[in-house]
Amino acid sequence: PYGFDWEDWGRIDAMEVLTDAQKRYRTEPARTYLTGHSMGGHGAWQVGSHFPGSFAAVAPSAGWATFWSYVGGGSKPMNEADPMQEILGRALNPSDTIALARNLGPLPVYILHGDADDNVPPSEARLMASELGKFHHSWKLFEKKGAGHWWDDSDEPGAACVDWPPMFDMFAASRVSSDKSTRRVRFSTMNPENSATMRWATIVAQRKQMAPSSIDLLTDPHMRRFSGTTQNVFRMALRVGHLEAGKPVSINIDGTAVADIRWPLGDTLLLERAGDEWKVVEGFPPNDKSPFRSSGFKNGFDRQMVFVYGTKGSAEENAWALNRARFDAEAFYYRGNGSVDVMADTAFGSTVSVDRSVVLYGNASTNSAWKSLLAGSPVDVSRNSVKVGETVRAGTDSAAIFTRPRPGSLVASVTAVSGSGIEGMRLTERLNYFFAGVAFPDFFIAGPEMLETGYAGVRAAGFFDTDWKHGNDVVIR
Repeated sequence: PYGFDWEDWGRIDAMEVLTDAQKRYRTEPARTYLTGHSMGGHGAWQVGSHFPGSFAAVAPSAGWATFWSYVGGGSKPMNEADPMQEILGRALNPSDTIALARNLGPLPVYILHGDADDNVPPSEARLMASELGKFHHSWKLFEKKGAGHWWDDSDEPGAACVDWPPMFDMFAASRVSSDKSTRRVRFSTMNPENSATMRWATIVAQRKQMAPSSIDLLTDPHMRRFSGTTQNVFRMALRVGHLEAGKPVSINIDGTAVADIRWPLGDTLLLERAGDEWKVVEGFPPNDKSPFRSSGFKNGFDRQMVFVYGTKGSAEENAWALNRARFDAEAFYYRGNGSVDVMADTAFGSTVSVDRSVVLYGNASTNSAWKSLLAGSPVDVSRNSVKVGETVRAGTDSAAIFTRPRPGSLVASVTAVSGSGIEGMRLTERLNYFFAGVAFPDFFIAGPEMLETGYAGVRAAGFFDTDWKHGNDVVIR
């Protein structure tokens, strides 16, 4: 009924369905177009700005831009001068469609809206048109005079607001560019796990987690050279298949010039930032953050996750764990049409594939699966205690949620919905993570005072480093 507003799991769902449809119906990938109406119009903005390389053109109809513009807030309600709010605000960045709008630069865009729409105001279309006008060279805004949210002006079957002839004329004239025909890649991401690739370039890892990362790169096939600039990029991969095979390549990126690089294994050049310079590497540490598994608590709910509830606590703690796992499973079933396996910690074992993500309910004292899955975690929760790095907070009223890589897997995660006692466990019920527009960093710890004081009640939050260790991107109160 909700579809997560085509954000979070909605984006995943859209791209999985696209892949399945292309395989089933043998469609022509270069003639793939993206459009949607109302919430689907927002989906066209969101999915298009995250995955511009998958579409030949984008056409939102009656679509809203961001949660903040649509509800009248204008921008993210965060004070970036406050370190805690800055971290929490970064977790929201993937919902900032406007900040990602420049990814639409290579694609024709048709914006359709009724100028009398009383559901999604036409100011949303004008906002995105204004943003595109700063850099885009192939876009159009058409406002149908007198039209509301859903409208038709033809006696043909269907509705013109989703079957508008000029929009489909634009589609007919548009094709997805190939790597070989793409000389310049300008692309941004807020999180490589959400989106990472445009044509021949992939942002593999960030320097500052979930802050905007961007590349502006040129390829010169005749010189077999890549050049350009990056921002907030720690690792990247450049496919070289469009160059003359076998011959050396070179780079001149951010002031780092390296000539005569031998043709890379796998036809992909791997680059890593070392201080202010780039260096060529043979491979990346497989367990580090990457497009397969990166930042953000909500990203742990993926890869056929299984919910595991603790049975080793008090009767009250055990009842909470079971009921919370069941509630989350039913909420995900209703909101996202996804069926989640729910099992006790005593049933969890080798029968669950190592590449399935696991969500643990309870803590180290109440859930027997915790020790094997979260050993060595820099964030740890047990009865009467929460530990973040070397800082330990006593008491039973801390709510804690966090995500970590699953041991033995290169893709799956372990996510904890936890508390240091029954008070903290129940407090997690106020963290509505299955709602679009709600986001959390890698870990988030709060006390009951959060219900009255807001940000001041957040006790700790932050992002793990690229190697998943406890670093400096953390605020502890």
